[in-house]
Amino acid sequence: MGRIYIPMGDFLKNAGIVGMHYILDEIADASEDLDYGYTEDNQQLWLDTDFCQKTDWTDLYFRGITTYYRSHSVYQTILDKIKNLLAVLDLPEWDGKKWKDDIKFINDKLLSNSYKSGIASIKDEVDTTEAYELLKAVKLKESMEPELLRDRLVQLYEFLIQPICAETLIMKSAIYNYINRFWDGKCFLLRANAAKNMREVFENDFSEPFRTYIAIDQKKAKEICIDCSAMIDSKTKVSLAFMKDQADDLARKQSAFWNCKVDAFLCPVCAFVYALSPLGFYLMENRFLFINTDQNIQELLEANRKDGVMQDAEREDEERYTSWISRTLNLLLKMKTEELGNIQVITRGRDESERYTFDIINKNILAILNDEKVRAGLDVLSKYPYIKKGTEYINIHETVILNILRYRNQYPLLNILLRQSLDTKTYLVDAYWVYDIQIRVSLLKKDNVDKNRIGGAIVNRYKVRECGYELRNKLLAAKGTSDDSRIRGTVYRLLNAVAVGDVSHFMEIIMRIYCSVNLTVPDAFIECLDNREKFREYGYAFLMGLEGSHYEKKEEKVND
Repeated sequence: MGRIYIPMGDFLKNAGIVGMHYILDEIADASEDLDYGYTEDNQQLWLDTDFCQKTDWTDLYFRGITTYYRSHSVYQTILDKIKNLLAVLDLPEWDGKKWKDDIKFINDKLLSNSYKSGIASIKDEVDTTEAYELLKAVKLKESMEPELLRDRLVQLYEFLIQPICAETLIMKSAIYNYINRFWDGKCFLLRANAAKNMREVFENDFSEPFRTYIAIDQKKAKEICIDCSAMIDSKTKVSLAFMKDQADDLARKQSAFWNCKVDAFLCPVCAFVYALSPLGFYLMENRFLFINTDQNIQELLEANRKDGVMQDAEREDEERYTSWISRTLNLLLKMKTEELGNIQVITRGRDESERYTFDIINKNILAILNDEKVRAGLDVLSKYPYIKKGTEYINIHETVILNILRYRNQYPLLNILLRQSLDTKTYLVDAYWVYDIQIRVSLLKKDNVDKNRIGGAIVNRYKVRECGYELRNKLLAAKGTSDDSRIRGTVYRLLNAVAVGDVSHFMEIIMRIYCSVNLTVPDAFIECLDNREKFREYGYAFLMGLEGSHYEKKEEKVND
């Protein structure tokens, strides 16, 4: 029994391996350890050669793409809008004007160039295109009689749900919204092939070369696959240039290679695996995500599997990609903290101008994210993550996660929260949790930290907050009011001083205020005179108290 081995590689190769596992396990229902499996060191995926030869890889690819991306496709949105319209057309209160945008969406999307070319390529395979031809001649209108509009919509719906039509239109949505963010200029993404049958061009460009390469002895080949080092010849080699942002047009730009001789070619097996990379990424709103672990294939699959963890981490409304990263990492940490090594989180936006971004999460950060108290704070912030700053909305949960991943402190965010809390007091609860996370993360990052002593260190900082709250009460009593707008100017000046690390100016203001109310300046501030980090820790704790936060808020934030 022969085998083809596919080793782990860069993040796109690894995403392709995840995609390969997805179509084998979820679409083909292949048998592990018989049709495919993993080497003992868990560094390579293997495929049985007989299984490879008898498998319809084109069918698996198309079924995989249409299954995975259907819910995100324009096609599915069109069906949903048609069903919604059919549900209300017979109601007495039907008002076409209220559904004008939905009707326009159906017209525009079905008559787009990509859908026209897709339907033209399968016109001989569908029962009838009459409903679609009628749409091209006479668009749907909200002013139509309800009976006529219903008949047109029913006919369109029946046309669209034909299997070949569904596959073609979902693929068109996937090709121009998802697949072309990873590779382009080849197969059905080559402009000259736009009107051709998509299955046929994929079979010719990827599937058939894959099977043929496996069947032919490559001993006489003289070139080497740049990825897996397998031997390839001039007839079987595939240019790497079809992968987005991985290589320039190698036919025109050859100066980067020794003696201008291009040698960046893939074997057909690796090319097929790279073509599967869109199935390895997880789509979150307008962003693709992939967790690239550096240990072995099993860990890679565990981190990116489409069931289990992914289902538990299904996005909530308005959840952004960092929220997903946070919750997914927490789930992984709960399962196998001891086994995880460094993790690379790769993201890419759906916008054509966006590129790959990379966040490396090492073991230290994983340990911090797995700290019970840090996770508790993140959980609270995730419940109501948005605050308003002028006309802008800031996702504080997302910002806190990014700050931890990218080794940034939380003080700029904390400064914003304290400024905004002068008008919206509920933001003080957010400020408390952001501050708590900042202090815990700072302490956990220190070498040889004793976790049993972290609680005591945090208590000391909150004692400074109590001092701020005490001063607040004295100042308001002295002014004979409970309206803290009378001390707003003081808070602003102190916030500015802490933000820029101006200890002298901060202490000058503090001493003047304490003298005015006959209170003694807290001893803790003496420790800040020559310690910038402690100055920020104590300064922000003091300001939280001065603004009105004086005890640990355990309750969830009330949605304001």
